[in-house]
Amino acid sequence: MSAVHGASCVAIGGRAVLIEGPPGSGKSSLALALIDRGALLVGDDAVTLSHRDGRLFTSPPPNVAGLIEVRNVGLLSRPVASGPVCLVLGLDPAAPRFIDRAEACDRAGAALPLVRLWPDSPVLPLRAEAALELYGLPAAD
Repeated sequence: MSAVHGASCVAIGGRAVLIEGPPGSGKSSLALALIDRGALLVGDDAVTLSHRDGRLFTSPPPNVAGLIEVRNVGLLSRPVASGPVCLVLGLDPAAPRFIDRAEACDRAGAALPLVRLWPDSPVLPLRAEAALELYGLPAAD
């Protein structure tokens, strides 16, 4: 089991989406918008990763489980989930306009699909859900 700091994570339909990017790029804001659309919080700015049945799973870190920072407001408490990591989203102002497949990346020794998204978009949560639909791994069996 290992902790990853500087990444947020939500679960959508049982599939965890790891959200990465530099400080201030909008990781927590994207997580909050996805939670508003029905996702469940796994972790904000930290997640715990473990290997199980050949898959990488994520769970809330015990010291901040259920807490998400809302910039200019404070900490909110939200229900949490755990699940298999099915997609990595990279918030990147240099993200390509169009892709025909996800990039491959390695997180904690697991091969995962990576999609880079331009972070400054009012429809970013819709793009994140579309990326999961098109490029995400299936939920654990």
